[in-house]
Amino acid sequence: MGEGDTLVVTKLDRLGRSVTDLHAIASELEAKGARLAYGGSTHDPADPAGKLFFTMLGAMAEFEADLIRARTREGVAIAKAEGRMLGRTPKLSALQRRRLLADYETGEYSTAQLMEISGLSRSAMYATLARAREERT
Repeated sequence: MGEGDTLVVTKLDRLGRSVTDLHAIASELEAKGARLAYGGSTHDPADPAGKLFFTMLGAMAEFEADLIRARTREGVAIAKAEGRMLGRTPKLSALQRRRLLADYETGEYSTAQLMEISGLSRSAMYATLARAREERT
């Protein structure tokens, strides 16, 4: 961006995550001689009313993002409390995980053999073993 350029965004929340971020971006644009246009209006950093409006819109965008994060955390907590799975479906069933753990603990198979049998990578196998231990208790 340079002198006389205008950065156009439809909503301020698409430009930055917080009021501090928005002000930093606006200051950087001002230093380069560029302007910022949002929601159909151009931000004039020299105008006190424009600064106030910009800060208020930024604060509302930050508040909205905080609400979304809070609702997401709440939903995840409820799902965990209800025992619902989060994330990707496990590759191995509970029975397969128990069998893998038993084979691992007896030492009957090497780690490489267990990886080949289960089709898991090394890190996935160790994560699966840890999960099987948790399920056992």
